[in-house]
Amino acid sequence: MSNQLEKKNQDTIKKVFKLIRPYMHYLILSLIFAAISVALTLYAPILSGNAIDLILSKGHVDFAGVFQILKKYAVVIILTGVAQWLMNLCNNKITYRVVKDVRIRAFAKLQELPLKYIDSHQYGETISRIITDVEQFSDGLLIGFSQLFTGIVTIVGTLLFMLTINVKISLVVILITPVSLFVASFIAKRTYTMFKAQSEKRAEMTSLINEMVGNQKVVQAFGYGSRALERFDEINADLQKVSLRAIFFSSITNPSTRFVNGLVYAGVGITGALSAIRGYISVGQLSCFLSYANQYTKPFNEISSVITELQNAAACARRVFDFIEETPEIPDYEQAVDLQQADGSLELKEVSFSYRKDVPLLQHLNLQVKPGQKIAIVGPTGCGKTTLINLLMRFYDIDAGQIIVSGHDIQEIKRDSLRENFGMVLQETWLKSGTVAENIAYGREGTSREEIIAAAKAAHAHSFIKRMPEGYDTMIQEEGGNLSQGQKQLLCIARVMLNLPPMLILDEATSSIDTRTEIRIQKAFHQMMEGRTSFIVAHRLSTIREADVILVMKDGNIIEQGTHDELLQVGGFYKHLYESQFAK
Repeated sequence: MSNQLEKKNQDTIKKVFKLIRPYMHYLILSLIFAAISVALTLYAPILSGNAIDLILSKGHVDFAGVFQILKKYAVVIILTGVAQWLMNLCNNKITYRVVKDVRIRAFAKLQELPLKYIDSHQYGETISRIITDVEQFSDGLLIGFSQLFTGIVTIVGTLLFMLTINVKISLVVILITPVSLFVASFIAKRTYTMFKAQSEKRAEMTSLINEMVGNQKVVQAFGYGSRALERFDEINADLQKVSLRAIFFSSITNPSTRFVNGLVYAGVGITGALSAIRGYISVGQLSCFLSYANQYTKPFNEISSVITELQNAAACARRVFDFIEETPEIPDYEQAVDLQQADGSLELKEVSFSYRKDVPLLQHLNLQVKPGQKIAIVGPTGCGKTTLINLLMRFYDIDAGQIIVSGHDIQEIKRDSLRENFGMVLQETWLKSGTVAENIAYGREGTSREEIIAAAKAAHAHSFIKRMPEGYDTMIQEEGGNLSQGQKQLLCIARVMLNLPPMLILDEATSSIDTRTEIRIQKAFHQMMEGRTSFIVAHRLSTIREADVILVMKDGNIIEQGTHDELLQVGGFYKHLYESQFAK
């Protein structure tokens, strides 16, 4: 298990460096400025040591020499500040450009993922990966560049400077150093799994909050608030446990390394003092050594803190990379055709499909649709009506059989061009944050205001739009929060009216509209469907009497098909459904 974890960590680090590669010039500059900053910082104790040696005794001080050293000291401080500022500038460039690339890739992956991934994962969990985990990764990366590189360069540089002054005292430092490295490594290995668990629990909490906020009306209507709070408390308690463990282990890193650093400082102090007494080094050199010992140990404290942050960042990066590496939707074939204008013909040959392999749904489905026909699909809930629509749009790919549109197998048609030939109005409405006009013209560039108004009039939405504060320029809140369900549905109908593709799908398109407006919309639909192949999913059978063919579905199969009158004469399942709605 530990080997697998170590391998995953290595893979994550490799992927991070792959992301950094395009910004390698900034990385090189950052290392150069870090080296300059460290070199100047390490040169300062030499100057202070020299100044101490110029203080010979009481009343015997070389003030001229001390003043010259102070001038050099001032220059060193200014140059160190400039080098550190430039280093941080390079680090910020690397970090935020890498994070920008990661976010773009994650959002692009969201567009490529098949609907089965979206349907099988909580929305909040996906949002957490793209936003929260990337943010945590960004913080860890910035701290890593800002402190890790500087710390490593400081350690190496300090050792080299100490070796030039006295080898024996330097050996004391080198011998005690592995203890600090062992402590930091021991703790770091245990914190990764804890931070990973913390990230997963955080995503679970985000998902719950997203779910509750988005459905607050339903939550309050059914009095689910107390149970939602119980669920929140449960997840919050679990998050508290994993967070406390992660924070506890990460917190003991700094005190542990400080203890080791104290040993290093004491070792240098004792050895250096004995050497100074015997005349091997001067008091100024001893002062310089003690300063180096302090500077040498300081990066270990910083690195131990950085390692903790990096473990958190690595756990978050792993989740982001897992998302980015999810299997995308099967791409279109290279030879796939671009369906410019469908003729409206459609055929299903022995089509089988199921969401789960162990639960069969559609089996050996056969259907032939002629151009311009109105096909109504009816049946009890869960019989496969919406599933059939999903297959026609290639939101899901069939398991077996063939779906042929305008003489082409839909597997051989580019998805975008296939979907451009269908107009959809669904029971579940969706509106983006933007103006009314932008929502009606969604997906169609270069639409004139006259065309938008004509579409709205055809959908009987023009009158309520004109009553809005700014008419067609009124801003719609997220998910159309400032509109009624019926108004949202009218705007979605206007969106289809604007495009008028050769084939239409109306899935309970008037379910949220009042009876008076529905009669108007039905007239508009009849006009819109004229000469177009239309699929109408409906529970209210009164709306589909004039359909050319009615498909009656049950348990994933078409059990009856024919006109309204033909199916009533048969006296089968359709007649039973019809009479249950219109019983005398």
